[in-house]
Amino acid sequence: MKNLLNRRSGLLANGTAHLVPVTREDAPAAAEEEATGASRATVHLPATSEAVRPVTTLRPVPVVPSQVNGRAVLMADSAEVEWLASEEALTPFRVFRSFDYSVSLLFHAKELTYYIALYQDNSLWRALKTVELETAESVFHHFEEQAARLADGETRRAQLEAQNEQLARAIAQSEQQAERLRNDLQRGSAQEQTVSNRQHQVRKEVAQLEAQRVAAQAQLNKAHRQIHQLNLTNNEVLPHLPTNR
Repeated sequence: MKNLLNRRSGLLANGTAHLVPVTREDAPAAAEEEATGASRATVHLPATSEAVRPVTTLRPVPVVPSQVNGRAVLMADSAEVEWLASEEALTPFRVFRSFDYSVSLLFHAKELTYYIALYQDNSLWRALKTVELETAESVFHHFEEQAARLADGETRRAQLEAQNEQLARAIAQSEQQAERLRNDLQRGSAQEQTVSNRQHQVRKEVAQLEAQRVAAQAQLNKAHRQIHQLNLTNNEVLPHLPTNR
């Protein structure tokens, strides 16, 4: 019976085996054939055994892989991925980058294998591999969402830095505008004072000139009166001449 079990294990490893009923007398011959490594082996069972039925070949069971949509995804060796990348053996199918985080879907044509790598600051962080493109794309989108979530803080920081810089520029421009307005007011006030002083000086000069004009006019009128008086005096000394008829 032990020989029977050993023989059955050997047949299951090679392919489909068939149990054929034989007589017990042939069992030593079967054991001898098994010892010589023959490719064919039969074991004679009692006549009461069941009908002949095929036994399906056993397949190796993979080490429990991760599952994406029911498809197998395996962890990839980081050193292997980096070496393949350095040898330029990987073709990029998809690339996503957000600040210091990036995701690459890489195809190794020689082995028909897809690698999905997540990088942080250009350093490989995580890597998975699969032989199906659809599965690789699902993993890529998963890593893409993860990288986007990780970069949320970076995104917010960049936005706040830009807004703060914009506010700083607006403050500087406002301060410059206020300084220009203050300068304009000061300049306008000084100019207004200058104009006021000038007007006062002009009015003073006009008054002086007007007084001079009045005095000059009076002097001129006096001179005219003197001339008129002198003319009258001169006319009185002229002789009276007869009129010719």
